[in-house]
Formats: sequence, structure tokens, C-alpha cells
Amino acid sequence: MVDATLVQEVCALYPSLARVQPALAELGAAFVPMQVPADTVLFSENAACQGFPLVLEGEIKVSRHSDDGRSLELYRVGPGELCLVSSASLFRAQPLSALGRTTRPTRFLLITPDLFMRWIDTPDFRNDVLGLFAERMADLTALVDAVAFQKLDRRLAAALLGRGQQLRLTHQALADELGTVREIVTRLLRRFEREGWVALGREQITIVNSVALRALVSDVANKL
Repeated sequence: MVDATLVQEVCALYPSLARVQPALAELGAAFVPMQVPADTVLFSENAACQGFPLVLEGEIKVSRHSDDGRSLELYRVGPGELCLVSSASLFRAQPLSALGRTTRPTRFLLITPDLFMRWIDTPDFRNDVLGLFAERMADLTALVDAVAFQKLDRRLAAALLGRGQQLRLTHQALADELGTVREIVTRLLRRFEREGWVALGREQITIVNSVALRALVSDVANKL
């Protein structure tokens, strides 16, 4: 028989599970929390996914590792939060793409793959999981913006300065100079135009506000 107090605890952390089928109270022996110490590997890259973790206490750090020993933390899963890597693996029936390790003593439930797929039929739980994918996509978009644009915009501003007010060159020529693709340069130039810093014409760029462009370049220089 499932502990009613445990059901209440889980539903408090994961409200969408209050309506899943089969219900939490019907799971019996499958609904027993696991307790592990800090620095315990819960799942590994390229291994089959054994289930979907629901953290009740503690924390799981999810990271990627390279062959030369370097690692990159992707995110952390705490109480009430969902694991993207586990859900993606279960959706696709493919090996896990990252490693999960506890950062502190952790208590969690491990939902079997079969049960996870049955729960996905419940709209509230499905929306939670799909919402997680949307959040991570937003995070990825922000990361791409930071890597591709926020550094490149300063380099582009520097490339525009010192050539006079009227620049006769194409977006492709600037892209080649900066070692990137034309589409990114075009997006940045249009952003500069919206800011009132440049005016764009056919194979022509007019510097409208060189002070703003210099401020952009000096902003990164001051941080170095």
C-alpha cells in the first residue's frame, strides 16, 4: 500500500501528478523513494535510460563529458523540477546524452519508462514535460545569442569604424572578414539600424552614430 503522506509530498512538488493514470496511490511497490549519498552517479552518457527521476530532496547535476576529461554542466534538477535528458531519452527510446550525478544526499523516485509513457497521456503532466523542452529551447537560444551575437556585435562595430561614414561593401564581405556567415552579419546590421547607429543600402552602409559604435567596442575592451 502506498504511503498517503508520500503521495501528498509528491503532489505538492509535482502538482500535475495528482491526475495521472495509473494514480500514485495505485503504484504499490513501484512507488518507493530511493536515498543516495552525494556524488552518486544516477545515469551515464550512452547508457539506456532506466527511468524518470522525481527529486524529493537534494539535487542532480546533469553534465556532458569529453574524451579528454573536460566536462560541461548543462543544468541541475532539484525538488519539483524535471530532467530534460531523461525525458528526451524516453521519448526517443535512445541512450542517454549526458551524465547525472548527485551534488548532495538525494531522495528521489525513479519512474519506470513504461509508467512515464503512460503518464504522458495525462494532459497536465504532458504539458509540464513539453514546457520543460520549451524552457530549455529558450535557454539554448539565449546561449546561441550570447555566443554568436553578443561577442560578434562588438567585432562588427569595430570593423565598421575607421572606414569613413560611407562604407561600400557587402554583408558577405563583412562576414568573410569576421569569419562568420552572412545571415548573422545581416541580422546584426539590422539591429544596428533599428538602434539608429547605421543606415543600410544596396552594398552600402552609412555610419549614423559612430559614438554608439565606439561605446559598444569600448564596453568589451573595458571588461578585458
